[in-house]
Amino acid sequence: MSEASTVLSDSSIQAARELRVLVSRLRRRFLEASDNLELTPSQLSVLSRLKRGDATASEIAAAERVRPQAIATHLGILIERGFVERRPDPKDGRRQLVSLTDAGLELMAGRAQAGQEWLASALDQKYTEAERQTVLAALDLLERLGPQ
Repeated sequence: MSEASTVLSDSSIQAARELRVLVSRLRRRFLEASDNLELTPSQLSVLSRLKRGDATASEIAAAERVRPQAIATHLGILIERGFVERRPDPKDGRRQLVSLTDAGLELMAGRAQAGQEWLASALDQKYTEAERQTVLAALDLLERLGPQ
């Protein structure tokens, strides 16, 4: 244990632990709520990354912290399934950019919609209006943890 962690309050340590566990559980439920079309978590991660914009295979590999060979395998499957495409980089013809196809964009939008619908339904069924307002207030507080 580092010296910095010894000065943390017990409530901060408990909240961090419980929030991390909750985020992991919610992430799994989001994944379960949408049709993954038999794509692996790594392939879905590549698609999610490409939602942010085009990238080279090397950039994707670096961002995913895997070897370029692993990304090449994932891209091959995603290209074959029609979710991504390669095209020459207009700024550097030696490089290839990878981008989502219309089918890839549709898949990712559908996944996001399915996850949001599941969560809204769960919140509606399991919480009272007052409790949902408490959740909204807590989310405002948690927003401070994000990038400024």
